[in-house]
Amino acid sequence: MASGAGTEAGAGREVGAGTAPGGGAAPGGGAAATSGTATGEGATHVHGPGADAADAGAANPPGAAWEARNLALWAALDGYGEKGEAGAAEFRAAMDALVAELPAGDPVAAFERAAAWDSTGHSDRAVPLYREALRGRLPGERRRRAVIQLASSLRNLGRAQESVELLTAERAAGGDHLGDAVAAVLALALADAGRPREGVAVAVAALAPHLPRYQRSMAAYARALTEDAPRPDADA
Repeated sequence: MASGAGTEAGAGREVGAGTAPGGGAAPGGGAAATSGTATGEGATHVHGPGADAADAGAANPPGAAWEARNLALWAALDGYGEKGEAGAAEFRAAMDALVAELPAGDPVAAFERAAAWDSTGHSDRAVPLYREALRGRLPGERRRRAVIQLASSLRNLGRAQESVELLTAERAAGGDHLGDAVAAVLALALADAGRPREGVAVAVAALAPHLPRYQRSMAAYARALTEDAPRPDADA
């Protein structure tokens, strides 16, 4: 994720950029475990079709007390950031100590460490850890967040096509409350991959349902960007 644009990857933060901890925009924020595109939590259950099947073979999630301390650490991220790179290193060390309490090989540990690197501006260090976490069958919502954040980090590393492929497959698996986050990162990746028209179509289609009016017209405009369809009147 990390790339200086100011998105986040941890508990309740966003996904696409992962600036250093002082920017308040890294992948590891400290919101509740159910929030948007975050990564630092994950006690909640997932998303689209196949989520229950995936969870059936997933690792057991950490307990509530551990999750509460994890969220508290993510909530303190901006404070660490005020100390610059020294604070970033301190934050990562605190995360390493926290995840060391988990069982050996727990994929949540790899995920949280990935988000910590991502949140402090190191997409290159985050990518292999996200992959490790996904191989370990992350439980609950963390799995989809790991996919989103991995894809964002790949884009930030100049590997936009890999990001597009990953997110296209994720969208095909079904939707949930993180669907708009998937769409947002996919739109950016498509633009970077030389397919900006498709990226705009994905972004507008994701935005359309949230508009107070013109939902139908905007959805049709989005389709028209990638199809030979007539442009509708903006009347609905």
